[in-house]
Formats: sequence, C-alpha cells, structure tokens
Amino acid sequence: MSSILENIDFDTMVNALNETLFMTFVSLIFAVIIGLILGIAIYLTQEDGLYPNLFVNKVLNLIVNVLRAIPYIILLILLLPLTTALVGSMIGAKAALPSLILSSAPFYGRMVMIALNEVNSGTIEASKAMGANNWQIITKVLIPEAKPALISSITVMAVSLVGYTAMAGAIGAGGLGNLAYLYGMVRNNNYIMYTATILILIIVFIIQFIGDYFVRKIDKR
Repeated sequence: MSSILENIDFDTMVNALNETLFMTFVSLIFAVIIGLILGIAIYLTQEDGLYPNLFVNKVLNLIVNVLRAIPYIILLILLLPLTTALVGSMIGAKAALPSLILSSAPFYGRMVMIALNEVNSGTIEASKAMGANNWQIITKVLIPEAKPALISSITVMAVSLVGYTAMAGAIGAGGLGNLAYLYGMVRNNNYIMYTATILILIIVFIIQFIGDYFVRKIDKR
C-alpha cells in the first residue's frame, strides 16, 4: 500500500481532477443552453411546427448533422486556430472548451428535438383550444412534458463529455486524461494511470446516478 502511495502525486492528481470537472461542467452548461435553443428552433420550424420555415429548418438540421458527424478528436484539431484566437492558447483546460461545446451542443439539440416531437399532439391542440399562445405552449406545455427526456439526454451528454475531456487531455488539455497519458503511460507509472481511470469511472457513475435520480423524481408516468 505504501509503495502505491509513493507513486502517486496527490497534488497533481487533485489538480487534474479539478481540470476534468471544470471542462466537463462548464462545457455542459454552454452545450445545454445552445442545444436547447437549437433543438427548440428545429422543432418549431419543421413543416407541422408552430413557426414552419423549411429553409431555416434544413439549415439548422444541416449544421447539426455536420457537427455530429465529425469525430471529436478531429474537431478538436480543426478548432485549434479558433481556440488560440479565443483563449490565447492551444493547450490547457480552457482551450478544450470550444471543441467540447461544439461537439456536444448539436447532439443535445437533436435530443431536444426528438423529445419535443414525442410530446402528445393532443396536449398541444388542447392548449391551443384553451387560448394558449405559442410562447405559453413552448414554456408551459412542451418543455415541462419533455422534461424527463431532456434531463436523461443531459446525463448521456455529460457522460460523453467526461470521455471527451480524457481524449482532449491526451493532446495537452490537462485533466485526468492528460495525467493518465503523460504521467501514467509515457512514464510507465501504472499506479497513476489506473488511479486516473478509476477517478474518471467514479465521475461517470456519480453523473449517471444523479441524472437517473432526477428523471425518476420528475417522470410521473
């Protein structure tokens, strides 16, 4: 046991953990906001939506499909010039944020659109019959009815983001992925590599547990 502890720099480990949490949750917040707006816009502008506009709908769908089709590691490399312009560096936790947000926001946007499409059309028609305007239908009917699916999608996206941070870390973004690669694999320190992996798994399990808990609390079906 003492030999294991001697091979682990706890200050470095804690710093890497903080970087992973920072990258995951900051990018998650922005991805949820952007994805929610994107998903609602796609839903509203489809042919039978509240604001039908096929041109806008096709453009938004194209953006989502293109960004979702690009593997994360390639997107990370493609965005290096933009990252440098935005944060002044190609490495570090902040430098990973643009690619993390752009990789996850389209995914959540698609999940939002699917969740809204699953809302019973009869509920929407009943709201219209009672005099609800479009804004009220969106905020009082669509989003509340789709809330369990929206939260479940956030959980899936958060878990994916943890994995993306590990990939970003391997090429200089910091975090547990960077720790496992540079201090673990490159320096042949299995203790650090396994510890970083276990911490990543713990983060994933906690996110999944919290997400499932809120879905169960909200879903009244």
